[in-house]
Amino acid sequence: MINVDYKKRIRDLRQENDLTQEFVARNVLGISQTMYARYERGANEMPIRHLISLSKYYQVTTDFILALTDKRN
Repeated sequence: MINVDYKKRIRDLRQENDLTQEFVARNVLGISQTMYARYERGANEMPIRHLISLSKYYQVTTDFILALTDKRN
């Protein structure tokens, strides 16, 4: 079973950094705000390439984003 708790983690990381969905979508992932919003809602699964991009941008592990651990690094 796929752990979909990443939607809360990516929303929390974005808000902790005072970023908009538009900023993260356009400047970090190169996608539309609408598509990014679908990731945060869980309407679409996030591709691995976007998981890696967010991990690098926020300087946290992919396991942290996927809620497999509470350790950020």
